[in-house]
Amino acid sequence: MRKGVEERRKALIYKLMIHTVNKSVEQLMKLTLKELETEYKKVQNDCHPHSDAGSIHCINAKRH
Repeated sequence: MRKGVEERRKALIYKLMIHTVNKSVEQLMKLTLKELETEYKKVQNDCHPHSDAGSIHCINAKRH
């Protein structure tokens, strides 16, 4: 189970680094899993779902 927690922490730290949270990697590494999840939820709430690089873009879509 410990390995799963560490993998989840690493994934959240990576996602938070992509969204340029106002914290350094060292600061993020010191946070608990619960604190990282809270930070990530804040980022998700602040971001528009279609504004990130991972958003869906329709190219050459027909309009009716």
